[in-house]
Amino acid sequence: MSELRQVALNILAQTEPREKVNHVFQLFTDYQERRITLNPDSCLSEQNLLLPGRPQKPSLVPPLQVPRRKMDTVEGRASLMHSLAHIEFNAINLALDAIWRFSGMPAQYYEDWLKVAKEEAYHFSLVENYMQSYGYHYGDFEAHNSLWEMVERTTDSILARMALVPRTMEARGLDAVPMIRERFKQIKENGAVQILDIILRDEIGHVAIGNHWFNYLCKQSNLSPIVAYQELATTYRAPKLKGPFNVEARRLAGFSDEEIELLGV
Repeated sequence: MSELRQVALNILAQTEPREKVNHVFQLFTDYQERRITLNPDSCLSEQNLLLPGRPQKPSLVPPLQVPRRKMDTVEGRASLMHSLAHIEFNAINLALDAIWRFSGMPAQYYEDWLKVAKEEAYHFSLVENYMQSYGYHYGDFEAHNSLWEMVERTTDSILARMALVPRTMEARGLDAVPMIRERFKQIKENGAVQILDIILRDEIGHVAIGNHWFNYLCKQSNLSPIVAYQELATTYRAPKLKGPFNVEARRLAGFSDEEIELLGV
């Protein structure tokens, strides 16, 4: 019988997006139906795998070099959705990485990140299908790699990973999605609006999972979450957070009043 964390590693190495999405869906189903075991304590290795598996396109460029296109053209709207598709594809990879890389956690940790992987795969499918309806595909535009760069920086510490990927990088999506949604709403692009509503709803849950496990790890080590986060953000060179912030979504995702106040809101 296959083992969850090993299969997650194998899927992470896959390069073709549709295959990766389908295998994530299958892994989720297999685990729910107990056709997959879980060994939290096994020590897995990347061996000769090139991680994460990704297609040759999109070309990756620094964030400021990603072209900004206007919303009044089909190409511009497809480009904006492409940036979301790229985030969702990276989010599939980061959830799979969280499963295989870190051993010794409770079973619920791995089950939580498997749920995240499945929902991110669903988001990617929604956005990719939307783009295809206008004649575009994932890979047709340039993209940046900031999210995965933070994943790579935190390979040595699950505490840093929980602090700085879901609670920092992904939490920025809670702030950004409503603004993107409003742009599509203004031009009555209702299909995109509905997709963004689904993404925001689910991303609140994903950030909440990061918050839960970060606070769990802090409690295990008798650390102050506030102090630990500040130290980790400095050590791992996390980006400084800038508003505007979606305070309501951040509260729903489990950020404390003190953490909200530290944002300067």
